[in-house]
Amino acid sequence: MQAYDIAVLIPCYNEEATISSVVADFRRVLPDARIYVYDNNSKDRTAMLAKLAGATVVRERRQGKGHVVRRMFADIDADIYVMADGDGTYPADDAPELVLTLISERADMVVATRKDVTRDAGRKGHAFGNRIFNSIYRRLFGRDFTDIFSGYRAFSRRFAKSFPALSAGFEIETEMSVHASQLKLPVAEIPVAYGRRPEGSHSKLGTFRDGGRILWMLALLMKETRPFTFFGSIALGFAVVSLGFMVPVLIEYFRTGLVDRLPTWILAVALSLMALVAFVSGVILDSVARGRAEQKRVHYLTLKPGFAPTAERTDAQPAAKTKSTRKVA
Repeated sequence: MQAYDIAVLIPCYNEEATISSVVADFRRVLPDARIYVYDNNSKDRTAMLAKLAGATVVRERRQGKGHVVRRMFADIDADIYVMADGDGTYPADDAPELVLTLISERADMVVATRKDVTRDAGRKGHAFGNRIFNSIYRRLFGRDFTDIFSGYRAFSRRFAKSFPALSAGFEIETEMSVHASQLKLPVAEIPVAYGRRPEGSHSKLGTFRDGGRILWMLALLMKETRPFTFFGSIALGFAVVSLGFMVPVLIEYFRTGLVDRLPTWILAVALSLMALVAFVSGVILDSVARGRAEQKRVHYLTLKPGFAPTAERTDAQPAAKTKSTRKVA
């Protein structure tokens, strides 16, 4: 792995209890990597302890993990990116396997799936939420991932520089997964142990607040990437309700020749027109979404992946090392 320029990215908010050991562990297992800690307005000594541990510390003033990830991917240029949380729940010892899997499979993203997270996510309610949201994701966007909320991932340069990163908070991992599924990027998963936070470290994830934001993000991403399915579902709902109001009026009309419930008939016709509008909108926006996906794919293909096949890297290894050393300096 010395032939590659590797950057370890650690978004942090109030993690003074763990950040020193997290930085030290990544420095031990990836000694040639550059380690960046992005401090998201911590009110404790997170930034100072990260700097003392040897990390490059950058402050992101916009609150939210999504803002931090967007800044990290924009700021840092590397061949391979490893992203992990600063709370110590993800073992740094698995980072080399993430990197080697990315290289050997020539993937654009490798996700470290958390063992038993759907049974015990470290907090009451989180395990249930993980099961529900992962199930929803697989139904809406495909079966590429089994743990869409894992914050422990490795990325190619091509992924990092083509990812739009529109989210603001913890829903950023969901957006990453949808980006990979939409463009049909090569991805992989490896299982890793998922630890608990040490004493003095507290979760920043709100069960209902962030769960609602993730659900909203899933709906928004479905609208943007699969508009026919999204608006088709709305059209079907309007059509069913319209028929519910329309059928009794029609039965009465065929039996008596009269329409006594005129307001009900007008409402049914209005709902059917809304169903038609939603259906046509879905058809049109589906063509627009396909065009946007093609443009994103073309942009993705114009970027260098950040790593080459093993034979090419063997020949170019001295030059790659020199390049990496120059960047660190």
